[in-house]
Order: sequence, then structure tokens, then C-alpha cells
Amino acid sequence: MDAKERMAIPRQNPKELAAAVRIKNFDEVVAGFDHATAVYEAERCLSCKKPKCRDGCPIHNDIPRFIKLLREGKVEDAYWADRETNSLPAICSRVCPHEFQCEGSCIRGKKGEPVSIGMLERYIVDWMVSNGKNLLKACALPKDKKVAIIGSGPAGMTAAFYLAHEGYCCTIFESLPVLGGMMGVGIPAYRLPRNIINAEFEALKNCGVEIVNNVTIGKDKTISQLRVEGYDAIFMGIGAHASRKLGVDGEDLAGVLHGIDYLRKINVGEEINLGRNVVVVGGGNVAIDCARTALRTGSDKVFILYRRTKEEMPASMAEVHHLEEEGVKIEMLAAPVKIHGEKGKLTRIECIRMKLGECDASGRCRPVPIDGSNFMIEADAIIPAISQDVDHTANDGIDFAMSRWGTYEIDPVTMQTSVEGIFAGGDAVLGPQTVAKAIYQAKEAAESIKRYLEGQDLKEGRIPTE
Repeated sequence: MDAKERMAIPRQNPKELAAAVRIKNFDEVVAGFDHATAVYEAERCLSCKKPKCRDGCPIHNDIPRFIKLLREGKVEDAYWADRETNSLPAICSRVCPHEFQCEGSCIRGKKGEPVSIGMLERYIVDWMVSNGKNLLKACALPKDKKVAIIGSGPAGMTAAFYLAHEGYCCTIFESLPVLGGMMGVGIPAYRLPRNIINAEFEALKNCGVEIVNNVTIGKDKTISQLRVEGYDAIFMGIGAHASRKLGVDGEDLAGVLHGIDYLRKINVGEEINLGRNVVVVGGGNVAIDCARTALRTGSDKVFILYRRTKEEMPASMAEVHHLEEEGVKIEMLAAPVKIHGEKGKLTRIECIRMKLGECDASGRCRPVPIDGSNFMIEADAIIPAISQDVDHTANDGIDFAMSRWGTYEIDPVTMQTSVEGIFAGGDAVLGPQTVAKAIYQAKEAAESIKRYLEGQDLKEGRIPTE
């Protein structure tokens, strides 16, 4: 098939649960491609000589290569080509914001719709599972070096994956009763089924990784104790689990539940009745997840309050589309200024209209309040979901160098913190970011830890991370 024929093929879309059906449960909304659809979509790839999709992928997956192999019917080879750089392909294919990364860089997107890279990656993983194929390379014989990994999110999982496959004895310490970090308690099951996460942990266990739940480093056990217990290196993959506050009067009233806290409670099995009228504040994926979760737990009048316009929303447009299909309205150019209540319980939210002011170098415009435009919204609950911060409980008095954003300062080549033998990656360094970016940093950190444990130069032949 020549380039002209490939350009004529329309983008293939996956089947989805109907909105009326899916808001009643947490079943996965988007179905995977069947084989014929996957191959047809793969035919749309132009096999560019200088593939921009690979540059747009934080992990630098060789996307044209695995698509070419899929197109040729070599699905298992396609999987291994992807697995060379991606430690969590089943997860990335489902939750990565492809439109801002690989697909956003696809040449086809310049004059139409990009190749559905995420769905093709998902297909090759799902094909491996459905055909009973081995998903991992063989584990290495164990060595006499121990690594403590703090946090079981994508950064911690990736560090454990690469180190365990080098033979190092890894222990993951997770403060929560469930595994996966923000993937397990921040992303709803309708986007990321829990069996997908659990399968990755079973694979790690089969490679000798020990996983300890309900242990908070800095509270139940200190970093100093880990060193006494013989851990030769430590990886900090603690994520950004602290909700950022709105900073308005009335935020301490009953009925105010911050985004990450709300999702965490739901995802560890707590039953929460928010009432019928729920207002979510924010424009990112966490805000979208909160609104869609509220629908699924019984609130039938849910809407989002966002201080900019839809074009500025950082959330995936696919998620925004699903949100609107499910009946959630978005109130644009509005922000809360005060939360009102009676007898300690919120009753109304006072908001103000906004307009877009000056734009920064990236083109994002600053929202400016419009004087005298205040209005009230009746509500049973409000969920601020404006951002997250890194929880520093694990530091426990250790004098780490920290950025002004409260993240760990690291060497951009080695991922080592200011404390020798302690490395960090993911949200702990970047702030709230994507799974793929956490994977990339953790992979680099794992390489540094290996060199550190073997007494090798940490920087030789390496370049700074992006």
C-alpha cells in the first residue's frame, strides 16, 4: 500500500459502552480493537523517516517499528519491540494522554487525524494475554544487594521491574492498602481495570520483588531504619498524593472533599454519598475523574466549574467527550470565591465570572475576575481538583534539597537526590505528571542504582533527562 492509499484510510474508532449503561458501573468504557481493525489502523502509519511520534513519547518507544510488525501480522514481535523501552505497556496504552504525546506529534495529525497509537499498543498487549503468551523476559539470578523502593506507583513499579531483572533484591513499601499508587487510587477502574494493575504486580512478585502494604516510610519505618536493615540504595517514588487547597473561606465545611482524597476513598472501597448536586472545580483529568465517579456513585446533578475555556483545559479531550456524553455540564470562565454553609455543612458556593487576560509564552491566557459578576450555586458537595503536591512524610528529618514547588531536586543525568544512595523519579520530582514520564525517569534511576551498587561511574555515556 502506497502513501496515498494510506492517507485515504479513516481513523478507526473503538467500541464504547453507551453512556446510559456505563454511568451505572465502573466497567471499562473503551473496548480494544479486534485484529482486523488493528491491522487496518496500522496501515494508516506512514513509516516516517524521522518519526515525530517517537520524539513525542516520553519513553521514546519505537512506535513505527511495532506498528510495522503489527501490520505484517507479527504481533508477538511487535509486543517485544514495544517492551524494549516500556515497562508498563498495558497501562500506558490505556491512560497516557496520547493526544498530547505520541499522537499529538504524529505527522498524520497535521492534515487530519493521527494514527491511534494508544489503541494499537493496547491491542498487541491484549493479544499477548488472550493467546497465553509470556509477557516478561526471564528473571536474573539474585544478587546480594538490596534496594528499597518507596511507593508502588508507575515510578516504583518501573524501578522494581528493571532492578529485579538485573537480579537485585527489591522491596516496595506502599502506605496504602491497595497497589499502584496514583494509578490504583487516582484513576477510576472504568479507565484502568484493576486486573491490569494487579497482573503487573504478580509479574514483579514472580521475579522476586517483595511488596509491603500499609507501611508509611517516615511514620511506620524511617529511611535510617531501612539503611540499618541493609538496604544498599533507595528509590523515592512517592507520587503527589496531597490535594492542593482552593484557599477560600468555608473550605473546612462538611461537604467539601478534595479531589485526590475523594478518589482515594472511593478506590479503597469506602462508600461516600455526596448528595445529588455536586460541583467539581478544575479542568484536568483528576477533575474529570471526580465528576464521572460522582455520577457512578449516585449523584445525578454533577457539573464542573473551570476558570478558563474548554480550549485551555489540560484534560484529555477524549475524557472531556466522555464526560459530556454522560451528562456532566462544564461551567466555563467561572471560579469559586467563597463556600457558604449552615450548621457546619456547605449549602452554596459563591462564584465569580472570569475573562481571559494576557497570554504567556505558551499561549495560555491568564483568567481575570470580572468585578461585580458574583453568583451563587446550590450544592450538596464540592470537590476541588485543582492540583496535587508531594507528601514529604518519608523525609523524616533528612535534609533533601527541594525545589520551590516542593519536589525533590535531582541530578538530571543520574536521578540521584542530594543524599548519596537515594534516587527519585516520577511525580516526586516532576509534580503531577503522566505515567510515561514517571516510567522514563524511573528507568534512568534504575540504571543509576545498578551502577551505584556495582561501584561504576553514574554518568559515563549518559545524557541529561528531558
